[in-house]
Order: sequence, then C-alpha cells, then structure tokens
Amino acid sequence: MPRGAWGAAAGAAGLLLLLLYAAVHRVEEGHVAVYFRGGGGALLTTLSGPGFHIMLPFVTTSRAVQTTLQTDEVKNVPCGTSGGVMIYIDRIEVVNMLAPHAVYQIVRNYTADYDKALIFNKIHHELNQFCSAHTLQEVHIELFDQIDENLKLALQRDLNAMAPGLTIQAVRVTKPKIPEAIRRNFELVEAEKTKLLIATQKQKVVEKEAETERRKAVIEAEKSAQVAKIWYEQKFMETLSEKRISELEDAAFLARAKAKADAEFYAAQKAAASNKLKLTPAYLELMRHQAISANSKLYFGSSLPPSLFLGSCATFKEAVAAAAAARAARGAQLLSKVGRGPLGHGVSGAGDAKTLQGLHSPLH
Repeated sequence: MPRGAWGAAAGAAGLLLLLLYAAVHRVEEGHVAVYFRGGGGALLTTLSGPGFHIMLPFVTTSRAVQTTLQTDEVKNVPCGTSGGVMIYIDRIEVVNMLAPHAVYQIVRNYTADYDKALIFNKIHHELNQFCSAHTLQEVHIELFDQIDENLKLALQRDLNAMAPGLTIQAVRVTKPKIPEAIRRNFELVEAEKTKLLIATQKQKVVEKEAETERRKAVIEAEKSAQVAKIWYEQKFMETLSEKRISELEDAAFLARAKAKADAEFYAAQKAAASNKLKLTPAYLELMRHQAISANSKLYFGSSLPPSLFLGSCATFKEAVAAAAAARAARGAQLLSKVGRGPLGHGVSGAGDAKTLQGLHSPLH
C-alpha cells in the first residue's frame, strides 16, 4: 500500500478515536447527567443515570447534577442590625439534597448552578431580614441559637413554592464577627454576668444549706414528737391496764366477801333454827337433871332453911322458859343488826348452863 494511503488510514483512525472519545462520557454514582444541544444552549429532556453513555460529539454537551446530600457554604455574609451596627458572619453551611425526579425542572428554571439562585442569594436575603429586625445583643447573644432554625424554615418555605424536590436538611451558622470595641464591651458585660452568676449561685447554696438545716430541725422535732406520743400512749395503756387489773381484783374480792357473808348468814340462820328446835321441854328437863347431877353438894335434914329449896317444879319450868325466850330475842336482834355471826350453839349452850346453874345453885 502506498505511503499516502497509510497516512490517510491513520488520520481516519485518529479522527474516529477522537470522535469516540468526545462521544463517550461517564456519570458518577449519586449524579444525574443533563444534556444541552448547540454548545450548551437548549436543554434536552434526556437524562442519564450513573455509568457510561454516548452523545453526539461537539454538538451535545453534558452536565452532572448531584442528587445526594451536599453542603453549600456561604462565606463572609454581611448583616446590619436594627441599631446600625454592621457585623459579618464568617461561614454559613447549608446541607441540601435534590430529588432525581426534580432535576429537569430545576435545571430548566434555574440552570445547573441552581444553588446560587435558590440558596446563596436566599441566605443573604433572609439573614439581612433577621438582623434588621433585631439588636446586636439579640443577634450576637440572646437569639443567636435561633438563627439557623429560622434560616432553614425560611429557605424551605420558599423552595417548596419555587423548586419542589429541593430539600434543606440543616443550616449551620458560625458566630458573627463584631467590631473590636463592641466585642470588648461584650466581654466586660459577660465578666460582670459571670460574677453575678457566681454570687447568685453562692446565695442559692447558702439558702439551700439553711433549708437543709431547717428540714433537719423539723425532722428532729417530728421525731421527738412521735417518740413522746408513743411514750404517752404506752403510759396511757399501762394506766388503763393497771386500772382494769385493779377493777378485776376489787370485783374478785367483793365476790369472795359477798360469798363469805352469804355463807356466814346462811350458817347463822341454820344455827338459829337449830337452837329453836332444840329448846323443847324434854331437852330443858334433861338439862335440869344434868345440872342437878353435876352439883356435888347435897344437904339432908328436917330443919333446913326454906331458902335452900329451889321451889316447885312449875316455877322452875317458867324460869327456864323465860331465860330461853330472852336468849332467842337477843339472838334475833343481833341477827337483824349484823346480818351474820353465829348466834347458835355457843351462846345457847353457855346461857342455858348459867341459867340452870343460877336456878340450881347450891344451898348453904
């Protein structure tokens, strides 16, 4: 083959390789490729996922759009407070994610650099709106913890209307930079606040210690009161027990005394009835003969004095009967007064003997 033919073939092969290199492109994982016709002019409706793809070289161009979580940083954002102080926020990070199904509409409306229009510019606008409505004290200290949440809500509210499918996951805001003179004043204020906080904490500690002592005293007083109450209840129960025991002992003693009195009264009644039945004429005659037989002196003679004789038998019987009646009357009287005590055998026997001895006294 002639040398010219070899050169043409090599040129054609090189041109083919160049066209093939320009036509083949790769899309990374987590991205979606969009295509423009005519050097980046008209947006094509064709979208490509991760992998290798072929496009018309030098006529169609591609642009990869990330569809996973990404962080956009907005740096050195100026912010003017309501008091006219200009402060700067060093860095604001916005974590966002674009849904694959919304890629075409968002790129068509806001280009492939949609984050500049939808995030960066909105951050500047929303932050200035917030700062202009608050003082330096509020922006720098009091409401600083609310800035990130307010920015997130404001951005998401506008994106839901302007670019559905683009979601704000989080917003992180660094501490704003303030003028040096104002910063020193803030440091002095913070130092005074720290002193005040320390004094307040000391006061709370003292109050807490006093409260602890008071509670301790109250607990001790309650303990003493409970011990005294228990001791009082114990003594009260002991007194009640002693009273109950005394009542039981008194009742038992009264019952024994009553039983004894009843027994003695019953014995006295029986003795009186027995004596009444025993003093019959035959018994009295027997007692007379026993008294005569017990007399150891006997007198005999025809010229004895009349005073030595006892009298007739009738007179003797009347005297014995009178003595028995007197003894019965005395026994009844004593029984009615005392209600107890033996009135029987001892009194009756001794009285009868003395009466008989008086009636049968020896004659001198």
